[in-house]
Amino acid sequence: MTDPLPARLVLYDGECGVCSEAVQFLLRVDPDPRLHFAPLQGDTASALRVRYPQIPPGLETMVYLQGQQVFLRSRAALALAAALPWPYRLASWLRVLPAVLTDPFYRLVAALRFRLGGRVTSCRLATADEASRFLP
Repeated sequence: MTDPLPARLVLYDGECGVCSEAVQFLLRVDPDPRLHFAPLQGDTASALRVRYPQIPPGLETMVYLQGQQVFLRSRAALALAAALPWPYRLASWLRVLPAVLTDPFYRLVAALRFRLGGRVTSCRLATADEASRFLP
């Protein structure tokens, strides 16, 4: 991967309905916009797995990269919350809890994600502004 990474990048399961809805939510509430997105099934995620071996090969883990920091599972969701405007930023206070307490909830939702949101079979077309925020 030779192109510079955006400062804030969210890797998500591109086939998961819950994940897709989460991305749509983040697109709506990201104020500046500062967040960028790439599917875990894509070329960007594959290249990042080489650079950051802590990124798991599976699709059940949301990954948030902020600068050189890699956040996984609940840590990713809570770090993302800190980057959002009020009132969503309030959820970031849960970062004071250890991952051993917050990750089980994340893993439960991840295990049930296809039952909760189904599989994405089609995507809405991104606006021109949104399209520039997605990496392959």
